Amino acid sequence: MTWLTDLLSEYGEDMLVALAETGYMMLVSLAAAVLIGLPLGTIVHLTERGGIAENRGVNVIANLYINIVRSFPFLLLVVFLIPFTRTVMGTSFGTQAATLPLCFVAVAIYARLTEQILREIPAGIPKFAVASGATVPQAVFRMLLPEARPGLVYALTSAAISLLSYSTVLGVVGGGGIGDFAMRYGYQVYNDSLMYLTIVVIIVCVLAIQAAGHRTSMRLDHRGRLERR
Repeated sequence: MTWLTDLLSEYGEDMLVALAETGYMMLVSLAAAVLIGLPLGTIVHLTERGGIAENRGVNVIANLYINIVRSFPFLLLVVFLIPFTRTVMGTSFGTQAATLPLCFVAVAIYARLTEQILREIPAGIPKFAVASGATVPQAVFRMLLPEARPGLVYALTSAAISLLSYSTVLGVVGGGGIGDFAMRYGYQVYNDSLMYLTIVVIIVCVLAIQAAGHRTSMRLDHRGRLERR
């Protein structure tokens, strides 16, 4: 294990910085997913044909954004958004600037996952609430979203894992992160041991995210608790 000690002593500090950069990009993009992607996906579900707030125009526009962003190869999206990123952030280089295109993808991914999760909720639940005199927001916040919480948490876990994968290519715009660290300090200088170590770290991060999301989802799933009883 001398090689591991040597690697950590030489590159450990740089690896921690890279992990911090990845953590920053993940936290900001996941916040965007929850704050924007969740409402957007809910809107798509509510405004579809037969929904409790059916609106073809809104539905088409919301779906158009989701479909366009998700159909873009991520690296091309990053390059395509450079002028917009420079306008908004004042620069197109660095971790903060690189986070902006990741937020676009996070919103689109989680919006689509949210729509799919809400589709699994029996349509009669929100319709019954509206028929009983509840407003659409009341039906959404008191019945639809609480019923979908376990699935939404699990969907957010899947989105987080996807975003971790996307974040590894943001080194092209100076975004840094653990993927860029593996390329610069491992692959490009033929340091295979460091590259493999970094891959193991990424895998451990993915497994940790998956385990935390699964456990949280199970705790929120009242159906699972009833079955275990």
